[in-house]
Amino acid sequence: MKPEQEARRQQFADLAKSLIGVREGIKNNTGTDVIKYLKYVGINVPTPWCAAFVSWVFKMGGQTEPKTAWSPSLFPASRLARDALKGNVIGIYFPTLKRIGHCGIIVDTRGNLIYSVEGNTNGVGSREGDGVYKRIRHKRSIAAIADWLEGAPL
Repeated sequence: MKPEQEARRQQFADLAKSLIGVREGIKNNTGTDVIKYLKYVGINVPTPWCAAFVSWVFKMGGQTEPKTAWSPSLFPASRLARDALKGNVIGIYFPTLKRIGHCGIIVDTRGNLIYSVEGNTNGVGSREGDGVYKRIRHKRSIAAIADWLEGAPL
């Protein structure tokens, strides 16, 4: 990978990490930052916000895409990736939903472990959590990886 590509991926990992500690308000799916993420993707009511969080990180990095509140839409065939690179988006499949139901941004990898930053989660990895947390997931638990940086303007 070229140094400028590696630096860009690190930039997105750092942007995601800078938001660790954001928490919801008194009510679920509210709070100043959470509402900002949701409004960015066109949602004006409290709702699950993991995909809006991912979209916000990409906005902070100067990209117009992805921009969605629905986690499955982060994984179109044209963006699917095999490699767990920094800045890539991970999708977690939920059998009860029969679809990807949660997402986050890769900030590091070590062997079979993927370190991600995820919104609307908690310390135990819920998809209905209370904030932005760093999570450690085994590669086997990842249903899909999307690369929104490849081919994007530097």
